[in-house]
Amino acid sequence: MMTFEEIGIEERLVKAVTDLGFVNPTTIQEKAIPVLLSGTTDFIGLAQTGTGKTAAFGLPLLDLIDASAKYPQALVVCPTRELCLQIVNEVELFKKYMPSVHVVAVYGGASIGMQIRDLKRGVQIVVATPGRLIDLIERKAINLEQIKYVVLDEADEMLNMGFQDDIEFILKNTPKRESTWLFSATMPPEIRRVSKRYMKEPVEVTVGQMNTTNKNIDHQYYVASAQHRYDTLKRLIDFNPGMYGIIFTRTKADAQAIAEKLTREGYDIDALHGDLTQGQRDKVMGDFREKHLQLLIATDVAARGIDVKDITHQF
Repeated sequence: MMTFEEIGIEERLVKAVTDLGFVNPTTIQEKAIPVLLSGTTDFIGLAQTGTGKTAAFGLPLLDLIDASAKYPQALVVCPTRELCLQIVNEVELFKKYMPSVHVVAVYGGASIGMQIRDLKRGVQIVVATPGRLIDLIERKAINLEQIKYVVLDEADEMLNMGFQDDIEFILKNTPKRESTWLFSATMPPEIRRVSKRYMKEPVEVTVGQMNTTNKNIDHQYYVASAQHRYDTLKRLIDFNPGMYGIIFTRTKADAQAIAEKLTREGYDIDALHGDLTQGQRDKVMGDFREKHLQLLIATDVAARGIDVKDITHQF
């Protein structure tokens, strides 16, 4: 099995990942990093969430950028605020011994003025959600002219959320990019079209089987009419007192309504959806991670990028 030292990343990055307790790269990291370190090869990585994709692109980006140049050289685009912040947090850990490298997260729901100030201080890596990034481009608050590397993370989810035009706009506004790296769990036709239009002979790597499920998950389903669904859910929660999980709903209104009902009945629960402010979302996620909440009720979009250990149930 290959080590991070053998994979070719520079010594300070090896030291940082060693401090984090990592010795051997995951499969996607082992296959992607040597290709990406060239800096000039377009790349498509098909891998499920949770396979170590952030390090697969984050480590090569840190290796390639010029720390002495204080302008954006690498752009990572992802679908949600939570994922955006998670990527920045991980990259901050990887750059532990590279103090002159600066990373900034730009996303909707937070002060654009503060984000513009952060950009003006001089950053090399920008991690952004599409809407806020386009807002900054149109305000001329960010210059993508010198961007060399563009990463599209969770590309399939961005297309599901209707960001195709935004992605194409961003790619058109990075005229000097040397390579585009696309990471996705699936490969729908729209992504194939984007890759054909904007990528040149990309190296494609598939890790694991598409949409496989962990073997140790037990699947159960219950047929209930709409009026009995809430009572069925409550009975299942009562039947599993040690439950720590997520309930997914189709709409923001459903998430809020179920959370309010269960809270009134004494359950430790809260909702996560797009109508909450960033501060509210951070508080809900903090409470859930600290296990002050037994259950989190979320829409699929809001829950993208959530990384929480020891989940026992998912509805």
